[in-house]
Amino acid sequence: MTEPLVLGIETSCDETGVGIVRGHTLLADTVASSVDLHARFGGVVPEVASRAHLEAMTPTIERALAEAGVALSDLDAIAVTAGPGLAGALMVGVAAAKAYALALGKPLYGVNHLAAHVAVDQLEHGPLPKPCVSLLVSGGHSSLLLVPDVARDVRSLGSTVDDAAGEAFDKVARVLDLGFPGGPLIDRRAREGDPRSIAFPRGKLDDGTYDFSFSGLKSAVARWVEARERSGHPVPIADVAASFQEAVVDVLTRKAIAVCKDNGVDHLQIGGGVAANSRLRELAATRCEKAGIHLRVPRPGLCTDNGAMVAALGAELVSANLDDSRLDIPADSSLPVTTIHL
Repeated sequence: MTEPLVLGIETSCDETGVGIVRGHTLLADTVASSVDLHARFGGVVPEVASRAHLEAMTPTIERALAEAGVALSDLDAIAVTAGPGLAGALMVGVAAAKAYALALGKPLYGVNHLAAHVAVDQLEHGPLPKPCVSLLVSGGHSSLLLVPDVARDVRSLGSTVDDAAGEAFDKVARVLDLGFPGGPLIDRRAREGDPRSIAFPRGKLDDGTYDFSFSGLKSAVARWVEARERSGHPVPIADVAASFQEAVVDVLTRKAIAVCKDNGVDHLQIGGGVAANSRLRELAATRCEKAGIHLRVPRPGLCTDNGAMVAALGAELVSANLDDSRLDIPADSSLPVTTIHL
């Protein structure tokens, strides 16, 4: 069988992503972001995101086709994020994918956003080892997964019990008046600070589980800043950012290494928007090397939400000869990671 040519549509949050892949080869990755529309609100507004997806969908698909040098008729399948994510935003992408699949007579694959973050690594580093462990960290999710087969078998071993890592970055950035989205802004300021200057807590670090908790850390940062301001002293923003970031990545990497060791797996893959964080990538590389674990992290542009990851998972499903989705599949905002496709 020739490698399948798949178009992927991603609209789970505030970015309209369209990607085209042939097997494990990336041909196009186009994104229309509405982040500037949300910045003045300090976070993503679901209705604003949905309307932006409606406006961006057709132009973004046309740009991807032009970049890849293919026509709609050349495609073997259409893949789309069916969940999890913002309900209204997901509906826009799912409806568009259904329309293209029906009009073109092509199979439709409604895929899981989180599994797609794992599959996208193959576009840069080739086939995933079976099994591997995946650490997914984003604005909505902090998860540790055992992945025997990204097309058929993804198992959740741990997740956040409150704030996700990316959510905590956004909230702390708001406390520090850095702006939105918080992840890149804190990463930038942290490079100028001392990560050992403030001893912020490490939630659930040694609790015997693979779960995460960042709500207490976020509150600790807010209380520290408030106390500093009440005392009349300036807030050392770079030191706060560096110390907060270090607390997050310390917990993430320690638990990821523990999962690998406990399950006898020697490959760790990191995905999701927070995987673009420079300190997370640096600390994960150091600790993996020390533990004899092979680390795989896609380039930052493939870590944030994108259509390429959806197309990559779609191509895996086609290659595995798995059933395509019915045209009446729903957009499921709480789709569990163990449901790889509908």
